Amino acid sequence: MQEITALEAELGHRFRSVELLKKALTHSSHAHESESRDASASASGDNEQLEFLGDAVLGFVTSETLFERFPQFHEGQLSKLRAHLVSARHLVEVAGKLDLGRYLRLGRGEEKSGGRSKSALLANTLEAVLAALYLDGGIEPARKFILTRIVDPELKRLASDNAAGLTISDHKSELQEYLQASGSPQPSYSVVKEEGPEHSKTFTVELRVQARPDGKTVVSRGRGPTKKGAEQRAAQEVLARLREGSSGEESSPDLAHESSKG
Repeated sequence: MQEITALEAELGHRFRSVELLKKALTHSSHAHESESRDASASASGDNEQLEFLGDAVLGFVTSETLFERFPQFHEGQLSKLRAHLVSARHLVEVAGKLDLGRYLRLGRGEEKSGGRSKSALLANTLEAVLAALYLDGGIEPARKFILTRIVDPELKRLASDNAAGLTISDHKSELQEYLQASGSPQPSYSVVKEEGPEHSKTFTVELRVQARPDGKTVVSRGRGPTKKGAEQRAAQEVLARLREGSSGEESSPDLAHESSKG
């Protein structure tokens, strides 16, 4: 029980049903041995079904996060990044940092063959644990763990070293750094339009930049399903134009370039 409490601390969630977490940690080899010793035991006590559900929860949360954070990415870029974040290789790294192997419930044969350090077993168990988080506490505990332990640290690493050929861009930060380097004032963002029903809004954000050395005003508009996404699109457009040197004065919102690229 002490070990389960330690794992709960790592997961950031106190389980109402500890048995659910134990099931997530139970390999089929352990379940089958229990069944052979006790005819009333059920082989469904292993984590294989939970693994199936956890894979879906991980995919959903990761997809939703990438959709919201990187509106400038096209579908192929989002798919490539998601595939990296949910890959068995990455999950094994996360499981290792959790020391998940020490909590596994294995059969004797699997234990002797080094099951606690097998990559496939660790990745599958982590997915089962995600399902247990979801079933016990709903999507929020699962989302919090996925973001803090699986998605965010890896996105930060990718952004710093462009690992695996995956480029992650924050156009607002890039624009801010570009303007600081040239001694220009900081950009101004404002929501100029909201369209659609509450559950499916589209925001239009206007971005105004006074770029030095000529001091001309560059105006751009971006559209997206979130305000942050619209701001990213507007910043991406202004950056491209400043770098190309096409910073002609556009003081009227009607002349602003509107970007809705994904």
